[in-house]
Amino acid sequence: MLKPIDAGRAVAGNPERAPSVRWALASLSLSMLLSSLGISIANVALPTLAQVFNASFQEVQWIVLAYLLAITTLIVSVGRLGDITGRRQLLLAGLFLFTTASVLCGVAPTLWLLIAARAAQGLGAAIMMALTMAFVGETVPKARTGSAMGLLGTMSAIGTALGPSLGGLLIAGAGWRAIFLVNVPLGLLAFVLAYRYLPADRRGPKTDRAGFDIVGTLLLALALGAYALAMTIGRGSFGPLNIALLVAAVFGAGFFVLVEARVASPLIRLGAFRNAMLSASLATSALVATVMMATLVVGPFYLSRALGLDAALVGIVMSVGPLVAALTGVPAGRIADRFGAGRITIIGLIAIAAGCFILSMMPAISGIPGYIAPIAVITSGYALFQTANNAAVMSDIRPDQRGVVSGLLNLSRNLGLITGASAMGAVFAFASEAIDIATARAEAVAAGMRITFAVAAILIVVALAIAVGSRALTARPSLPGVS
Repeated sequence: MLKPIDAGRAVAGNPERAPSVRWALASLSLSMLLSSLGISIANVALPTLAQVFNASFQEVQWIVLAYLLAITTLIVSVGRLGDITGRRQLLLAGLFLFTTASVLCGVAPTLWLLIAARAAQGLGAAIMMALTMAFVGETVPKARTGSAMGLLGTMSAIGTALGPSLGGLLIAGAGWRAIFLVNVPLGLLAFVLAYRYLPADRRGPKTDRAGFDIVGTLLLALALGAYALAMTIGRGSFGPLNIALLVAAVFGAGFFVLVEARVASPLIRLGAFRNAMLSASLATSALVATVMMATLVVGPFYLSRALGLDAALVGIVMSVGPLVAALTGVPAGRIADRFGAGRITIIGLIAIAAGCFILSMMPAISGIPGYIAPIAVITSGYALFQTANNAAVMSDIRPDQRGVVSGLLNLSRNLGLITGASAMGAVFAFASEAIDIATARAEAVAAGMRITFAVAAILIVVALAIAVGSRALTARPSLPGVS
């Protein structure tokens, strides 16, 4: 755990209410845990829900997609809204919405009401994800930013790793409704802690408070929603509908750029992307997330088809990666604080690349140890990269830009995960030379795994080149305030 930090140094400009930093970080950690848990816990329930509601897979997958789409399309907008209206009150609203929507999910009588409640839950999660990182700058001193980011990264990894196993236990013991209702007591606790310990919003004159870019928000949401749908619907096939959605996403993004260049108070100031470090951080985050999704896409098939493991053992082996990320998150933050976020970002990328190269050459005869060892290298490198990259960006951001930049960091990660699920899955299927990967020969699956991680290693080398190049172009090692 983080050592206590003097509250007077942690929260500037709020002498009347100096919150306990430990409890403030507890509320932020719970918020990150719940929003991450919501992504992974519902997947394990899809077969059960298909039976309960007598629905097809294409219909029940919207339980997952509705949550993911709400986060992806709105996370930048709610971050910016927090910058304008006040982050504390918006985070409280997000926690209230997430908790209330969890109740609605748990009592939903029909599939489509459940999907609607999941979309509302996703909106609450978007607020929670965007604002937890933004609050770090207001609750801890700059010298401890890495440690706080490491803690949040650990909670995110725990939520992602805990989802499938906790969901399975809850469904077996209490039924599918329990996977949503379990959020309620935790959500209430996070709300109480945030209300009691997070610093109050600082109010400036109305004339100094920028307006909210509604047109830009709608265009960005439409573009991101179209892209997310293009990458996720169709169960792996990329047909005319996917292409149409991808074209719509491109046009939507183009219109968004045109609007942002003309409005007085844009959702995203396009000039911010002239900052080499910010642009590089977003690009590398997306590339790394794309590669990390390959471990989730390829891993189950390689372990079951090539190594012949049963479902229980596959689950145990697959939990090693998130467990390593969870254990290394806080130490990674402390290392970044001590040696510099920029340097640790590079080291993390090198570790990910090394792990991918090892997997690309690993013969199936090496068995479970031959898979776990490089995966541990990849995930520990990911913990170093993610913590240091987030700390490098957020430590020097202007206070009125923390929400939107935090949203951009989360967005780049989500887009990478969505792209990875589609693109890396397609690479794996193509490399395995199988129409149905679930029935492919063991040798073909092993070959597909090696080729997929060779491609992943190349992507990380590209990310490494971007990171090194941005450091060379930037006069200062830390990110100046975004203008």
